[in-house]
Amino acid sequence: MQTVITLISTIGSIYMYLIIAYVLLSWLPNARSSFIGELLAKLVEPYLSPFRKIIPPIGGIIDISPIVALIALQFVVEGIIALISYF
Repeated sequence: MQTVITLISTIGSIYMYLIIAYVLLSWLPNARSSFIGELLAKLVEPYLSPFRKIIPPIGGIIDISPIVALIALQFVVEGIIALISYF
């Protein structure tokens, strides 16, 4: 049981780091058009796009949807771990 909890926690942490890396790439010019940027986009954009549809950028410039997505992901991971621990 503890192995499954550790696995879910690790996968959640890795995905959070992928989201953070993708957001940080937006600060570098042309970084998202690199191989790593495109790979991260394929992994992260399907998760971020629903949040971007709901939360518009502040002032048309600052996108806070990744922050909300990270918080939601943390809640989901902790919820799954709590359910597994319950059973």
